[in-house]
Parts: sequence; C-alpha cells; structure tokens
Amino acid sequence: MSSTTIAGLAREGGVGVETIRYYQRRGLLQTPERPATGSRGGGIRRYGPEDIRRLRFIRSAQTAGFTLEEIAELLALDAGEDRQRARTLATGRLAALDARIAELTAARTALQRLARACGADAEGPCPILTAFDPSP
Repeated sequence: MSSTTIAGLAREGGVGVETIRYYQRRGLLQTPERPATGSRGGGIRRYGPEDIRRLRFIRSAQTAGFTLEEIAELLALDAGEDRQRARTLATGRLAALDARIAELTAARTALQRLARACGADAEGPCPILTAFDPSP
C-alpha cells in the first residue's frame, strides 16, 4: 500500500493542508496515528488510497452543492442499503439549487434592466448607482 503525507493528500485532492485539518476536525477525514519518532515513518502521519478516495468524494459532493453536514451523512450511508436517504438528500439539494438559480436569474434580469436604463438616458443620475444607494 502506498502512502503519502498530509501535503501529498492535499495535493491529490486539490485543497490546502489547512482544509485537510478542517475536514479532520469536522470528522469527515480520519487523522492517522503518528508513528513513533524512531520508527521508519519518522513521526510523520501517512495517508493511504482510501483517504484520497474519501477526500475526492468530499470535494465532488461539495461541487454538487452539498453542505459539509450533508456530506458527513452521505459518507455514513451504506452504498447498498441507504439509497432512499441518499436520494432524499440529493432531491433536497436540487430544490435548494433551483431556488438559488431563480434568485440569480432575477438578479441578472434586474441588472440587465438597470444597465439598459443607464445607457439609454445620459441625463440625470445613473439608475445603477441610484438603485444601490440606500439613502432616500
């Protein structure tokens, strides 16, 4: 079994070392035992292929929009037994993404309208600036 340091694990997962430590504190990744300083490992913790696989799972799930709490639950599920719960989590995440897309679409439409109004009339205050000004 090949192994790597925390820096190697971070590099494999495309994250920083502090992210690895954060995931460990959150219980998403295990912290391996530190070997004795006189041993072959020299007191440096080593991570294996399973750690790399788990880190990649976390990163992929984050890219799909899952929260760390949801990812922890997904990691705890049994791939053969918990399909319904995984599906429930995924459909919940889809609903949240759809809501966010609707918000962004509305913001885009409003900004397009303001940009057109700003370019159409060279007189008076800029509609973009006045739209974001909180004073009456």
